[in-house]
Amino acid sequence: MLASWYDEQGPAADVLHVGELPDPEPGPGEVRVRVSVSGVNPGDTKKRHGWLGSSMPYPRVVPHSDAAGVIDAVGEGVDARRVGQRVWVYGAQSYRAFGTAAQYTVVPDQQAVRLPDHLSDELGASLGIPGITAHRAVFADGPVDGRLVLVHGVLGGVGSQAAQLARWGGATVIGTVRRSGDLDRVDPAVISHAVALDAEDPAAAIRAYAPDGVHRVVEVSLSANADLDNAVIALDAVIAAYGTHDDRTELPFWPLLFNNITLRLLGGDDFPVAAKRQAARDLTAAAAVGALTVDVGDRYPLVDIAKAHDRVDAGGRGRVLVTVTH
Repeated sequence: MLASWYDEQGPAADVLHVGELPDPEPGPGEVRVRVSVSGVNPGDTKKRHGWLGSSMPYPRVVPHSDAAGVIDAVGEGVDARRVGQRVWVYGAQSYRAFGTAAQYTVVPDQQAVRLPDHLSDELGASLGIPGITAHRAVFADGPVDGRLVLVHGVLGGVGSQAAQLARWGGATVIGTVRRSGDLDRVDPAVISHAVALDAEDPAAAIRAYAPDGVHRVVEVSLSANADLDNAVIALDAVIAAYGTHDDRTELPFWPLLFNNITLRLLGGDDFPVAAKRQAARDLTAAAAVGALTVDVGDRYPLVDIAKAHDRVDAGGRGRVLVTVTH
């Protein structure tokens, strides 16, 4: 099969190879997916870089955890009727060596989720890491129906899906963007109120919409927003953080304590298995009824995977995808 891999960490152009590898075979409880589109996440490029001093987890890594494609073979114990199903894949390179940047990937049966026929491969390949993280951030502490949910970075990969899932779950969503010039990109059908963080007093702007405070916060940068979150949260609120800019983040401890705030830190690879499965069901259900869409940005052929990784590292708008040619 045609695949991309790296045998050492470093810059994308230096370490990512594209060539032929043996076709993988599914083991017991596994399925093999013929990949059409592979999704690139910041976590994929961080692993390749050796972020936070991480080393090579395996001698050779085929990157990427997310994808969409068709099941073409199953292992022992898996219903043979799954062959031919369109699926979206999550966690392919989570504690596994070979991910989805290849013509074929092998994953545990439950990590290949049936993709409804009317949904695109591009959407399917965009659900995995950002969607499951978003779902956990929104729903880990219970339903949000009738609640006020503040989503920071609402135009980002996780933030966008978190806002849509919260709205789908019955919440009123307040979203933040970095700059006032981004406000016109916010979807008013999802975000009831949008606030720019470069405004003179973003806390006051949020409080204008939530005078008694917000019940949940989906946080993309805890170090940058800790004081703002403290200023706008309600009693017994939850701050669910999946990112921070400063590794050693300072918090306004006593004000948070007196408000009985729960701080939930989200590490996607180690979410409970049951939570991942519920997220997969809910993401598929929301997408199937049009309540969840993804802004697809640049697409690259597999031979240009290094450019795709550089694009993710550079940031920017939209989901980055790699098209796998058969």
